[in-house]
Amino acid sequence: MAGLREWATLYLKGVAMGSADAVPGVSGGTIALIVGIYERLIAAVTAIDPGRIQRILTGVRPANIPDARAAFHEIDGAFLLVLGAGIGSAVVAVLSGVNYLLTTRPVATYGFFFGLIAASAGVLLGGVALDTPRRKAAAAAGFLLAFLASGYASTALGSSLPVVFVAGAVAVSAMVLPGISGSLLLVVLGQYEYMSGTVSRAVDGLVAFLTGDGSDALLETVPPVVTFLVGGVVGLFTVAHAIRYALARARAATLAFLVSLVVGALRAPLVEVSLRLAESGESWRAAAPRFALAAVAGAAFVLVLDRYSAAIEY
Repeated sequence: MAGLREWATLYLKGVAMGSADAVPGVSGGTIALIVGIYERLIAAVTAIDPGRIQRILTGVRPANIPDARAAFHEIDGAFLLVLGAGIGSAVVAVLSGVNYLLTTRPVATYGFFFGLIAASAGVLLGGVALDTPRRKAAAAAGFLLAFLASGYASTALGSSLPVVFVAGAVAVSAMVLPGISGSLLLVVLGQYEYMSGTVSRAVDGLVAFLTGDGSDALLETVPPVVTFLVGGVVGLFTVAHAIRYALARARAATLAFLVSLVVGALRAPLVEVSLRLAESGESWRAAAPRFALAAVAGAAFVLVLDRYSAAIEY
């Protein structure tokens, strides 16, 4: 029974991580730090390699079951499965809710995101040192990359499967980094609203399929969802490892680059709101109070969260 309580607690920690990962500006990695599983998560992810995966897959043969179990234990497989279940269920639930809010209250929703991002940037900047030309150049590069992408991606990239694949790789790899939000990077790439809508339609399609109303709606969402997940797997074991390598070799400059991405991404919610206002004919002057109030709420949420997370160590 004690084991069941431990797994239930781990699942709930996954729910907390997934809820954070689903909103731009709050990092699931930060939540992992707060709930005390970050080091175990990194150890489990970095333990996964092609050799261990192959040993696990060969467990379909009875003679190989002991070795497959050993490999599964080496990557802390039960931990990853239970945590992943919590993360996945929370992401689906939160994105479905966010999709509704983006449809009905886009100004306030993006205002809340703006506050999340701004407060996160303010918190993270306190740990960045720009005292060398190399670090200043890295910070400038990160800011410009996010700032320019925030204006370009939402209107020009579209949501083809290759773009969705790259978005999945980038977003999921960011999940293991404290302070950097995968959903924020989806906003920068112009894919956040598309993916939240896709997940919401997938849930509706699954419900329709289970209730005997046909599978067309579900099948429509399978290609982008699978493509995003495959991209996420690739990103987790390539981009994330590359970032960790960069942090080990040039920690201060890499950190300056990553935090500056968050600062540059402040443009993204403003661009999205401007597009919505242009469609509706409403002016920024009329929408500004709603946007500002929601931004204050988002910033307050991050500041309260930061108070409990203490100092983030990279």
